[in-house]
Amino acid sequence: MSTVIARHSWLTNPWSKPLLWGVALMPLAWLIGRASAGAYVNPEEALVRGTGDWALRMLLLTLAVTPARVSLHLPQLLRFRRSLGQLSFVYACVHLSLYLWLIVGFESGKLVHDLARHPYVFAGMATFVCMLPLGLTSSNAAIRALGAARWQVLHRLVYVVAALAMLHFFWVRASKNQVIEPMLYAAVLGGLLAWRLWYWNRNAPAGGCGH
Repeated sequence: MSTVIARHSWLTNPWSKPLLWGVALMPLAWLIGRASAGAYVNPEEALVRGTGDWALRMLLLTLAVTPARVSLHLPQLLRFRRSLGQLSFVYACVHLSLYLWLIVGFESGKLVHDLARHPYVFAGMATFVCMLPLGLTSSNAAIRALGAARWQVLHRLVYVVAALAMLHFFWVRASKNQVIEPMLYAAVLGGLLAWRLWYWNRNAPAGGCGH
């Protein structure tokens, strides 16, 4: 047992979370560096699209923590779930900010036009609206203020966020006749949600209903 614990001691190392943040933010630095170097034909679109992609990837990694923790018998993984959720929120904030700056030019009229004309813009905005309370309450202080039970209920919004984010992603890619990648991401999300349904039903009390 001590050997197993020692083998995974890096998961509880105080430096593991800062390391996670450093590694997870490298794609953002890479996108900015490539855009600054003129590597993209359309740098504005590349930055907006790239940060949105990474927001979705971080969200899927957040949802993957619990299945990985249970399946691999690594309870230490739980300490990274909130950080991954926060990273998804950071990328979503950057994604929205870049869209409002580079695409819309902070013009309210153009934003309203995009919301009315493009379903993927509306879905993306709805995703961020649902994500906002999760990002703002992702702290120990928020858990204490709300109470653990209310905090857990609120953070079940993550499933709504995931569904809306996938819809946004699919519509963006479909508008450019690119559907293979969204289908792969949807399969990953479907697998994560199917695992949860299986796990909840397996552990539900007899005669009760899991959630």
